[in-house]
Amino acid sequence: MLAFGEVQTGLLQNSAALSRRGTEQLIATAVDERIRTVERPIGHTSAQARQEGVDCLLPAVSGRQTRGVGTVLTRVAVVGGHVIQGSAYAQVAPARNTVRLPWSHYLANPGQLEAIGKLDSKDVALGVLSGVRTGKTLELGAFTTRVVDLVQRSRFVDHAPPLRTPRVRLRWTAVLDKSLDEPDSIFTLVSDELRTIELRVPTPDLKAVVALCEDLALHDWLLTTVLSVLDATLAHDQSRAERVIRLQPLLEHLLHLWMPGAHVPEQLLPVWTALDQRPGFTRQWEAAVARIRDQVTVETLDLLQAADGRVARPVSPPGR
Repeated sequence: MLAFGEVQTGLLQNSAALSRRGTEQLIATAVDERIRTVERPIGHTSAQARQEGVDCLLPAVSGRQTRGVGTVLTRVAVVGGHVIQGSAYAQVAPARNTVRLPWSHYLANPGQLEAIGKLDSKDVALGVLSGVRTGKTLELGAFTTRVVDLVQRSRFVDHAPPLRTPRVRLRWTAVLDKSLDEPDSIFTLVSDELRTIELRVPTPDLKAVVALCEDLALHDWLLTTVLSVLDATLAHDQSRAERVIRLQPLLEHLLHLWMPGAHVPEQLLPVWTALDQRPGFTRQWEAAVARIRDQVTVETLDLLQAADGRVARPVSPPGR
């Protein structure tokens, strides 16, 4: 079974982290769906997945025109009151019928697409990852952009974020194969704002795969944002005090959100382990955090030395 999706991650357009109640109110008002909140080990509030009916061509690098009919699932989540994620996903299989059935049939199978015509799973997977499409091709990015924009435009956020950061997209494909001994993955940095991951996982659980991809997208965005702000700050000819001012929002709003695998089902945690061994997410994160804290420490020492130098030393009264 082939599953695929896209996750879009960005900074919530609010000057401070929202409380649990504030986050739930924000999402419930924007998307009008039931809300689920998890408090430990980090706050994660998400809306129930919504079905979106589609009848269009499946992506394919070969140009093959295979019709996909069914529903895509979309949902939005806010992590730690600061980071917003929009997610769209589905799995595809050959249709049992050569003609389109009534919508009631497809709505009874949420997140399932039926391919009318010959289905080449590898061709579709490559089409999803490469973004090949025409005006009639399924475009998951449109779903993720819409659901994130709905929340970002809400009156419950003040539209004064502490940082200006881009949204980053993660396109993913997953072969769900219970016969596999262990999962496998290939993660690729395509551009500054696009990543892809190809998965082979020994589970038929689509929700588990979505949770993994959303967690990966979150931590890739955190790392990308911190490195971008850090590099831009250190590259400019500024005083250390000015650098610390620019780095301060990272310390206050983002560094505490790094918890890889916090909401990933246990059977897929080996994927995170493999990513930490090859791209080395955690090692790079720890190095970036150390650089930020070094800048703050040195600036603090400078301020203490300057203050010490300004303290007037008592002068002994002249002898009589």
